[in-house]
Order: sequence, then structure tokens, then C-alpha cells
Amino acid sequence: MKIILLSGGSGKRLWPMSNDIRSKQFLKVLPKTDQTYESMLQRVWNQLGDIGLQNDTIVCASRSQVDAITYQVGNVQIVEEPERRDTFPAIALSSLYLRDIVGCDVNEVIVVLPVDHFVEIDYFKHVMELPTLLTESKSNLFLMGVTPDHPACKFGYILTEESNEQSHVGFKVKGFIEKPSEELAKKLIGLGALWNCGVFCFRLDYLVNHLSSKQLPTHFYNFREAYPQIEKISFDYEIVEKEKSIRAISYSGEWNDLGTWDALSNRVEHSMIGLGTSVDCDRSMVINELTIPLVAIGIKDAVIVATPDGILVSDKARSESLKSVIGDFVGRPMFEERRWGLYRVLDFQRLADGRAVLTKWIEMSPDSNISYQRHRLRSEVWTIVEGEGEVILDDKFFSVLPGDVVRITAFQWHGVRAINSLKFIEVQTGTELVEEDIERKSMNWADVEVATGIQD
Repeated sequence: MKIILLSGGSGKRLWPMSNDIRSKQFLKVLPKTDQTYESMLQRVWNQLGDIGLQNDTIVCASRSQVDAITYQVGNVQIVEEPERRDTFPAIALSSLYLRDIVGCDVNEVIVVLPVDHFVEIDYFKHVMELPTLLTESKSNLFLMGVTPDHPACKFGYILTEESNEQSHVGFKVKGFIEKPSEELAKKLIGLGALWNCGVFCFRLDYLVNHLSSKQLPTHFYNFREAYPQIEKISFDYEIVEKEKSIRAISYSGEWNDLGTWDALSNRVEHSMIGLGTSVDCDRSMVINELTIPLVAIGIKDAVIVATPDGILVSDKARSESLKSVIGDFVGRPMFEERRWGLYRVLDFQRLADGRAVLTKWIEMSPDSNISYQRHRLRSEVWTIVEGEGEVILDDKFFSVLPGDVVRITAFQWHGVRAINSLKFIEVQTGTELVEEDIERKSMNWADVEVATGIQD
């Protein structure tokens, strides 16, 4: 069995902490036993490790999420989407990667899981049963659904046969209902319907044959090249809802997609996270990512979130409408985790002559490096604040310590490696300050040293 973890989402329902790069699965707000916090991605990845499934798991993610995944869970195998095209293209790309790059046999069983669901370890024990159930049932497709505990209107439902008896090979699936009314949801629950939690199981050749029948590329590199032309469509619509030979098992344990502040607040044990305090704020959640204190007094049933991207003050029940309200306020990310560490935007100014100035606080992990790169539209000044590092500037290496200043002009090749934890302030000046203004020679520091002659 191979597992594909789907890491998608733009994160607008959990603004201002989440955005197109920092989706909800990367938010470190779930409490751990050691009084620290972890993200949904870290929680799921650790659970996969606890049950021995990490080595059989790959993650499919957009290019903008790759650094955050590497920073949070290490060197996991990542299938990078050229662009976001919904779940069917993502699953197809990942499946072809498993066959053509990893070398899996066409009879390999594939299980697809969302990365951003809050579950207990028993969920993964059910997942481990799916390959056997797929074989014994002789089905083309097997699903895992969640036994509903209330008539939710925001989930899709899997309709099973009228008999609510689950055999040793699960239920036969007869249809699907997407986001029903509360009244209909109650009826569906009475008929034994399950919440569709996005867990799919199939053999590798099943998907490859489907691609062939649609006259789509069936080799990884060809499919990736054609990716921008692949139809944007979900796996449910393209595959699941058209399949006749399909069964499902039920999972009745802990499950939540934590897709809204209201839902997430039920999993956050502390009423205050970050600098500040909350007093008599019953059933409220306060999160502060700023460096100035936030004080909340006497606020009931509310969500208060302050980040460099914005400030949210909302009634918990009304927070579900957030996505439709914030459209015009979503700008460039002000905080981002990268494979080498993290950065936070401190200030942005537009000068009278039209130039822009952007100031960042940058933290690099020990023995990490920023790629050997150059920019066309901006210059940079680095002021080292803490730690020790090694800088390369136009093929010349030199050490940096607190108080040192590095000046980098446009078109000048540069990079930096942190010997220990390195912190510095970066001031960018230019006509256009965008993350896309970058040309890289090498990501690996050892390769840079060899290429520039510092190592033989």
C-alpha cells in the first residue's frame, strides 16, 4: 500500500493566519502534551509515523507549499503540482509518480488521504484495512466514510444500500449527496449515510486505465508537462460518482476537518495563544502572532486573531462567513515558513520616486542555507543580528557575525548558510518587490562550494 497525502487549500476560511501559501494544515495551533503547539500536517505525519506508514507515504502539494512542508516535517517525498488543478489531476499526477519514479507495480494499492483532518490513531488503523477490503470485495474503488454524529450541511454524504448492515467487506455504495439541507441530512443519517471524508482506495492500474480511456498522458513527465491543460475537476466528480463497482466502510471515531475558526476553537485548549492575556473571555479564542501584546476582556463566544496579515474579531458562529467577506483584503503573505527557516515582513513603504522598500525579519535554522541566487528588480541589505553564518557573494565566501552588514546589488549572485541559528534583517529596495523575482543557480550549499572552487 502507498499513501498519497493531498495538501491543498487556499486557507481563506482561517484568515488572517492562513493564506494561499500558509494553508490551514500549516497553522501551529493544536496543543501538544509538552505545552507546545503543532500543525495539522505535523499531527497527521506523526500519527503516520506512530503506525509505521511514513515510508510508504508521499505528499502532493502546490509549489508554494513545498518549503513549508519541508520545514515542518523534514525530507518527505513531495510531488509538486505545476499549478493547482483540483483533486483528480493531483491524484493522477501522484499515482504516475509512484509508478514511473518510485517504481511501484501496477497492482499496487493506492490510498488517498486529506492532510488537514483532525483524527485519532484508530482512523489510520481503518485505513490499513482498505487494501484487503479492496481485494476481497473485488471492487474497483473503496471509500472510507465517517459515521455522522449530527446532521451537518457542509459535508457530502455517501449513500449506502438500504440495509444498514455492514458486511465484512463494507457497504455497497449507491450514490452521493453533496451538502444537503439540515432536513435532508437528518433523513440521510436515518438511512445509514456516511460523511464523505475524501478517503479513496484503488489499484494503480485502475487510474492509469482511466487516463488512457480519456486519452490523457499516462507517463509522469508527459502528464506533468500537460498539467496546465488538464481539466480542473475533483476526483469525486471525475471518478467516484461514475463508478459502479464501489464499496465503503464506516469510521466512527474522532474526525473533524477544522475548516472554520469555530471548529478549530473546539480543539484549542488554551483561550490565549501568543503575547497578551484574556480575562473572562468565556468560550472565546485569542491568538496573537504580533510582537505587541493583545488584551481581551469580557468577550464571549468570539474569535480574535491578530497577525501581520490582518486582524479578525468575530462572533464564533459567524466566522463561517469569513471567506465571502475578506476578498479585497488578501494581499502578499506577511509570514512564511521556508525549508531553511521563516521570515516575517516588518514594514513596506513606497518612496516618492516610485521605488518600494520592504523590510523582513529572517530566521534560519542551523546548517540550513538559502539558495545561490540573484534578483533583477531589487537590491538587498542584510544586517546580521544573531548567530554565525557564511555568505557567498559573486563566488567569494566570507563569514558573518552579529553587527555585520552585507550589501547585494541587482544581478549579483549571492547566498547564505547558517552555521548555527542565524537571524538577520533584510531590507529590499527596487521597482517591484515580488517573490517571483529570483533566479537560482543551486539549492544545495555543497554544490555551490564545488562549483565556485572552495572544495575540490
